[in-house]
Amino acid sequence: MKRIVLTIMLLTLVGTVNTNAQESELFVCSPDTNEVLRYNGTTGAFIDDFIPSFSGGLEEPRGLVFGPDGNLYVSSSDTHEVLRYNGTTGAFIDDFIPAGSGGLDEPRDLVFGPDGNLYVISLDSDEVLRYNGMTGAFINDFVTTMSGGLDGPRALVFGPDGNLYVTSLNTDEILRYNGMTGAFINDFVPAGSGGLDDPQDLVFGPDGNLYVADSNSEEVLRYNGVTGAFIDAFVPTMSGGLDDPAGLTFGPDGNLYVSSESNDNVLRYNGTTGAFIDDFVPTMSGGLDAPSFLIFRELPSRDIPTLSEWGLIAMAGILGIVGFMVMRRRAVTA
Repeated sequence: MKRIVLTIMLLTLVGTVNTNAQESELFVCSPDTNEVLRYNGTTGAFIDDFIPSFSGGLEEPRGLVFGPDGNLYVSSSDTHEVLRYNGTTGAFIDDFIPAGSGGLDEPRDLVFGPDGNLYVISLDSDEVLRYNGMTGAFINDFVTTMSGGLDGPRALVFGPDGNLYVTSLNTDEILRYNGMTGAFINDFVPAGSGGLDDPQDLVFGPDGNLYVADSNSEEVLRYNGVTGAFIDAFVPTMSGGLDDPAGLTFGPDGNLYVSSESNDNVLRYNGTTGAFIDDFVPTMSGGLDAPSFLIFRELPSRDIPTLSEWGLIAMAGILGIVGFMVMRRRAVTA
């Protein structure tokens, strides 16, 4: 009996190790093949054509975002619409924003705002349009044509302050707009600051600063996230072979991932120092061609019983056996 009690205590005490695993996936726009490709978020290995070529009429995808409903929304630049796909299977659902709705012309980056609505860059009309996040119905020209000098918008992001930041490629600056009204606030990053020339994607990092992909200087520039002041070339010119950076995002591991459009790959850099790590997605892996924007999605943890849970299971089994043995002994001695 003492041995049984000791076994139960040991099984209960060792239950401190949690073996739950967190995984992620990387989705990359491949404009020249008219598809969205999926890669393992840990290894960079190709998984599949999550959205096959021309699915739902997709032509030249230039932006993507997962919505509150868990589905994937992709800008179809050549058809002037935003398409919606099942977030689990990649199957086409519908034209969430029909062609030309609200004057949409060559959509690029898109993002769901704090109000739950969808904000989309309309490149050829130099504005940001707002749509109902549930129905796709046009609401308004949130950032009106060339407001604040906007010319050639490529990417947008809501900042920690709740305001909207937009890259203006043809004026080489980052413009800031009121996140509730769309009114122009200021040139957050003035023209050419730090050598900014042809800004593409932008993202606020874990450190609160703003990172901007610069396609002409082949680098990623970092700016103070509060003042817009230039800090440094976080990823120096052509580091790791970077050529024509188009999209960038921080991964679940805290590192920075940059799509190198001219090299057809995705490069990984240390999220703290900017040092080159590796070609996370090798050149043309899975058919990747002229990659633009990219996004990570973390997958739900797979529940694996911890040692403590196994201990409880074992303890229950042992107690059952002990109970059975006691009852049997009483029956024999009766």
